[in-house]
Amino acid sequence: MTTFLLNMLLALAWIALTGTFTPVNFAVGFVVGFVLLWLTQRLIVPSNYFRKVPQVIGFGLFFLWELVKANLRMMAIVLSPRPDIRPAVVAIPLDARSNIEITLLANLITLTPGTLYLDVSQDRCVMYVHTMHVADLDAFRESIKAGFERRVMEVLR
Repeated sequence: MTTFLLNMLLALAWIALTGTFTPVNFAVGFVVGFVLLWLTQRLIVPSNYFRKVPQVIGFGLFFLWELVKANLRMMAIVLSPRPDIRPAVVAIPLDARSNIEITLLANLITLTPGTLYLDVSQDRCVMYVHTMHVADLDAFRESIKAGFERRVMEVLR
């Protein structure tokens, strides 16, 4: 956490030195700060920050891609003259155990068009998800487990 704050301070220093406060300039300052911290990481407290930042960026890009794909699927269903809708409530076994992991996973599933988090079992081993169109239940389960859940656990652990 201290490395992240130091990176933010370096980004703000970059903005102050350049004199322009724009999102692009802030992002450039953040990247410059990240590189400087990475080069001097032996002098500061050891942290997994340099591993987590690329994971978080990769996770964000993965989610954006999944969001685009889900929106295109929903568009095809809505615009189709005879929509092929196969709704289902799917039980997905969970490896995630902490409140934050389950909550983030549930929110990401709900934010994706065509899917909705319904509930989690009392023992927190199964999550129930409603989907508008599922052709193969096992493939849908695997897409959630190998996609969202695996990446959520990588970022948060």
